[in-house]
Amino acid sequence: GMTVIMNLALHAGATVVTMPRFELETFLRVMQDYRVARAFVAPPIVVALAKHPLVDQFDLSSVTLVFSGAAPLDENLAKACGQRLNCKVNQGYGMTEASPATHLVSDDIEWVKVGSIGPVVAGSECKVVDITTGEALGPQSDGEILIRGPQVMKGYLNNPAATAQILDDDGWLHTGDIGHADADGDFYVVDRLKELIKYKGYQVPPAELEAILLTHPAVADAAVIASPDEDAGEVPKAFVVLKTEATPDELIQFVASRVAPHKKIRLVETIDEIPKSASGKILRRKLVEKERAKTSAK
Repeated sequence: GMTVIMNLALHAGATVVTMPRFELETFLRVMQDYRVARAFVAPPIVVALAKHPLVDQFDLSSVTLVFSGAAPLDENLAKACGQRLNCKVNQGYGMTEASPATHLVSDDIEWVKVGSIGPVVAGSECKVVDITTGEALGPQSDGEILIRGPQVMKGYLNNPAATAQILDDDGWLHTGDIGHADADGDFYVVDRLKELIKYKGYQVPPAELEAILLTHPAVADAAVIASPDEDAGEVPKAFVVLKTEATPDELIQFVASRVAPHKKIRLVETIDEIPKSASGKILRRKLVEKERAKTSAK
């Protein structure tokens, strides 16, 4: 991501303002003081921009675009952020192995499909395949996103085994991300394949449940992981940061009324803070480690 941002700025003659680590108040102050026009962030930062009361203490009127990447961004969250800041909220997609951009919603498009990562970039190909059979899927069908194009890497240095796992013989890069395309050729990312929760044979995307939890007025932040279960294999468990009082049962029922039965959250734990990387991305592995330690101690 930094490669794209730095090269775009050099091409446009723009100024780039960076932070060594994300901290909300510092971030907002930097945005205000430097009159930032375009903010490139991860979805948890969009959560803060949409919901945190601290945002109201700063003048962010210079912001015309919030560009989200690194993880799926919920449609409702994007709308809430855009309405609060009176700006566009667009998404893009890519990975290091694709140098890195593969999809982009251009900021010069007047009508943006909220929640979409946009079409595949020029000169590249993208398809969605069944995660079991590898067969190509049609519009609105979720599967693994595959990329092919001149920006895709040749392979990992001195690691042919790892290369073979991600690049097939036809040059398709297997991203490990689940998503779909619509009839217009715009793509949508649902979640990481390796982070899907396996509940009784069903695949449950945690990002979808996190997005729903974040629409509850009592929830300031949320993360969902797989919790081991003897009967189901795994069940969705939510870790939430509350800004007002709410019971686990209330949150469980809130989500249950909005999803299919197999996607229901089964466990809720309240914590003080969701662990995140320096860029603001949720570190689910830390919550998984915490859950495994708790399970092993029983």
